[in-house]
Amino acid sequence: MAVDSGSPVQIVMANDDHTFSLDEEALGALLLRPDVVHKKVVIVSVAGAFRKGKSFLLDFMLRYLRASDHLQPAEIHQGAWLGSDSQTLTGFHWRGGSDRDTTGILLWNEPFFRKLPNGDEVVVLVMDTQGAFDSQSTVKDCATVFALSTMISSVQVYNLSANIQEDDLQHLQLFTEYGRMALSSSAGKPFQKLLFLVRDWSFPYEAAYGLKGGESLLARRLEVSDKQHPELQQLRKHIRSCFEAIHCFLLPHPGLKVATNPQFDGRLSDIEPEFKARLVELMPFVLAPSKLVPKEINGRDLTAGELLEYFKVCPALF
Repeated sequence: MAVDSGSPVQIVMANDDHTFSLDEEALGALLLRPDVVHKKVVIVSVAGAFRKGKSFLLDFMLRYLRASDHLQPAEIHQGAWLGSDSQTLTGFHWRGGSDRDTTGILLWNEPFFRKLPNGDEVVVLVMDTQGAFDSQSTVKDCATVFALSTMISSVQVYNLSANIQEDDLQHLQLFTEYGRMALSSSAGKPFQKLLFLVRDWSFPYEAAYGLKGGESLLARRLEVSDKQHPELQQLRKHIRSCFEAIHCFLLPHPGLKVATNPQFDGRLSDIEPEFKARLVELMPFVLAPSKLVPKEINGRDLTAGELLEYFKVCPALF
């Protein structure tokens, strides 16, 4: 198993007056590295409500990215990247409990280099966001963080609890409209890839865990019919119009030891086998070279250096 390296860097700070500011120096230290600056860049972000396991999930992404540098495809498919049962989970800070842990937007400062099937070399970066709807954030704060992360990322994981509810779709409409207004000059669909990630899915008899069940649930939730109120139809059309690709994945509950033990440190022995099996399915769907989506603006892929300039503009739009 690869040795952990890198650390989370706060690149967008939430200020006391409910504004946001960019740490250009911290961001530049990563994006202007000589081995990074001229490469196309893939940004994978996880966003959603607070205290729903976003950072926990991101740390499995980091583990997958590190390990897949050294493993054969068959080993990755079998889940060898998960490591030993006693290995603790490190990376972005996470913990149990009911109070928020992440504020603003953080970027992991360890770049992962990949070659796409077309031969292009890209750098993969992983981003964590402040959870929405905590007791200290306004709706505008939540909309700003989600809109910023969606504007900046090429793959946005929308982390949800238990189901895709109507209010989840309404929040997504609010957040994406906020970002779309800021990107008023963009042609075509303003955002790239969206993955609804439903955590603690409890109805596998209706839709099976994993991608197949997720796509089935998504088709039902985003279906437009004449029987719906025009407002509900417009909501679904709006979401479809915002993203070039939309998918859904259903994850089971990771187990009571994860949810209720304050000493839980991420070791696999405390996580339910079904959850681990679905992680083995999920990570390649998001992070395998054939699935990576380079960040583009108006149909043109951005290099890391160009992304820095784009980053500088984004917070000022709000």
